[in-house]
Formats: sequence, C-alpha cells, structure tokens
Amino acid sequence: MQKIEFRAMGSHISALIDSDNEKAIHALEQVPAWFEEWEQALSRFRETSELSAVNAQAGQTTRVSDAFFEVARHALMAAEWSGGIVVPTILPALQHIGYDRSFDQVAASQWGSLNQARPALPDWHLIQLDPAAKSIYMPKGVNLDFGGVAKGWAAEQAAQRLGQIAPALVDAGGDVCVSGPQADGRAWPIGVADPISPEADLMAIGLMKGCAATSGRDYRTWLRGNTRVHHLIDPRTGLPAQSDVLSATIIAPTARQAETAAKTALILGSDAGMEWLDSRFIAGLLVLDDGEIITNDELQMTNSDSPFVILTS
Repeated sequence: MQKIEFRAMGSHISALIDSDNEKAIHALEQVPAWFEEWEQALSRFRETSELSAVNAQAGQTTRVSDAFFEVARHALMAAEWSGGIVVPTILPALQHIGYDRSFDQVAASQWGSLNQARPALPDWHLIQLDPAAKSIYMPKGVNLDFGGVAKGWAAEQAAQRLGQIAPALVDAGGDVCVSGPQADGRAWPIGVADPISPEADLMAIGLMKGCAATSGRDYRTWLRGNTRVHHLIDPRTGLPAQSDVLSATIIAPTARQAETAAKTALILGSDAGMEWLDSRFIAGLLVLDDGEIITNDELQMTNSDSPFVILTS
C-alpha cells in the first residue's frame, strides 16, 4: 500500500494505491499534478483559471477544455437531479456573505452585517452546453461556481486513473471515491466524522465501490458582523441554509450523486431531506443540531450487492 498527501482545491487530499510496484508508485506521484491541472481549470479563486476566463466572457459562447465541460455538465445534472436545490449559479450569494476569496482569507477578514439587499441568483436553466463544439454559453450576469462538484469529480477521476493500475482510494477533503475493493477483496474503511465531536467517528463504513461525501454546517464557517455564516447556500433564499441538519453523509455510485445528495439533504432539512434520499434509494446518515443521528433503510440494509458494509456503528 502506497499513500501520498498534499493540499489542493482548498482541501487536504489523500490518495492511496494498493500496490508497491514501480508503476503504481509512479502513478501515485502524478496525482498532485492532476489536481493542479484541474484546479487551474475549475477554481474561481484563481484569476488565471479557465473558470475565471469563462465567467469574464459571460454573454458569449466559449470553447472550453474537456475537464471544464465535464464538470459543467455534472453541475447542471446536479441542479436538475436536486430540483434546483444544488445549483452552480450561487456565486452572487457566496460573494454577498464574503466568500469571494479562498476560505483561509475569508476566515481572517472582517465583514459588515448581512442587513442589506440580497443579490438575485441567475437561472441555471439559461446555461447552454454544446457537446459537439465543447462550448458553453451563459447570458451576461451569469457566473459559475463549481464548489464541491469539482472536488468530488476530481477525486473520482483520480481514483479511476489509479484504479487502472491497482485498487485505489482518493479522499479530497471528505469526498471519498474508490476504484473498487482492495487487492485482497476487502472494503476500504471510511470513518464518518462526528460534527459535534470532530475527534471521534460516528461509525466506520467499508466502501467497496463508488463514492461517499459529507456536507456540514460545522465546516467553513465565519462571522459576518454578528452573524455566523457558512458556505452552503439555499438558492431559495440566497442565504446560508437554515435547517435542523448539521451534517449529511451520503454513499452513492458516483461523486456527483454523493455530493449533490449530501447538500440537498442538508438544505432541505431532516424530514424533507430524508424523504428525498429515500425516493432515490440513496444511503444517508444525518446528524441533527441536537446530536440526534438519523439513518435510512438504504444505509442499514446491506447485502452482497451493496457498495458498502457497516464496519462499526
């Protein structure tokens, strides 16, 4: 087993490959370069990134890279699948609450109160993708923020690339994807962190395939005046989501599904969120503000075809 750790996309990244041969080691050494390439394409915090250039060209059709096109497609699929709860057009709302720079800089900044007019969020339906031309069109005033979709996509891409050589796991700031079971057939152990006691895990899950993602209001928070805000925007209000869900952990076949479902469940709240998960047969664990833990049948009823097993709970 070989492992590499580094920082990218504002997160701690870990990549593991279940082999000690030279080819596997060489592939693992390439992972930071892959993430650097993707970050240069997808980050809104880099003035020279492809995303910054595309946002600056809103109002015209722009040819984009394969990576950019794929992530934009995933972001629009997430918006459709979530019923407009997770959308890529929340940038005005993020800027309004002060998240207009990397989180380290936001946390160190002082901002005024939120008692001012909230910006209207553009309609994500107005974004047009042309697969044949590999181009995107956004009307003037429409800008993109790929957020967790990009990070999850990168984790999945890296795991798949490494998986062509040997079984692999990639953890990009809590977005975890595996290429398949370990070389000996065992699941990869994944800890579900407790948002109330971060030093402890709520349970350990053995991931055989697919991805797991966690979204939480306990993470990436800062003060805006006297109000504590977070980065998970409810597009229905244009403000940080207000629900009884503190964190949501999801296991799904793809990173897009896991990331989108985690955010959707958190933003909708425990009742509507769990109903949404159940209707899509998505396994989920919700931690509420009062510490109550809610899981659905999809998480509890595992069998030989399940992508995961419960190791401890």
